[in-house]
Amino acid sequence: MRVVILFGPPGIGKGTVGNILSKKWNMPLISMGDLLRDNVKNATSAGLKAEAYMRKGELVPDDVVFEALSERIKQQDATDGILLDGFPRNINQARMLESLFGHNDKIILLNLVASMETLIERLSLRRICISCGAVYHLKNIPPKKDGICDICNGKLIQRNDDTPEVISRRLAVFHKETEPLIKYYDEKHTAIKISAEGGPDDIIRRIEGTNLWE
Repeated sequence: MRVVILFGPPGIGKGTVGNILSKKWNMPLISMGDLLRDNVKNATSAGLKAEAYMRKGELVPDDVVFEALSERIKQQDATDGILLDGFPRNINQARMLESLFGHNDKIILLNLVASMETLIERLSLRRICISCGAVYHLKNIPPKKDGICDICNGKLIQRNDDTPEVISRRLAVFHKETEPLIKYYDEKHTAIKISAEGGPDDIIRRIEGTNLWE
């Protein structure tokens, strides 16, 4: 099985890149937030546990997250591999993730990097549909109608934490907390640094140029 971890700070484009790679490689893109919400909606064992924490605004414990993930990777579309969007976030989660796979499975961390200026611009121009959650970018992926979602006609909003001041603080915390994780994958598995400057097509070309599976 191939496990590709899309890793990088907020605004780097993990979701956009992941959706493109998911179609190219025929591998499901798994976001922990979406996975937990699906489990809550379907009232699974993990979903019932997660809902109790989510209702209180608390972080869902790692063991509940991994219960949901372990069931997800058993599904037919994950037979050949999976793409993980921004997960794991720390070494403890990385070790728990390893326990789900065998020695012959290949785990690769794609470390997407970009300048502070690029990240602030991307996040500052990001807009999200309040109805369906679709994500837009006023410069790179603008909606057809200003302020309106192409998919459901919902209202597009800017998240409260997508302002330059908050973004700078979030990026500083990210770099401080995640450097050990990059080192961990570099030493134990495979970590590949990818420039995320430019558009999605540029990033995909760089990823495919690394001969990932050799």
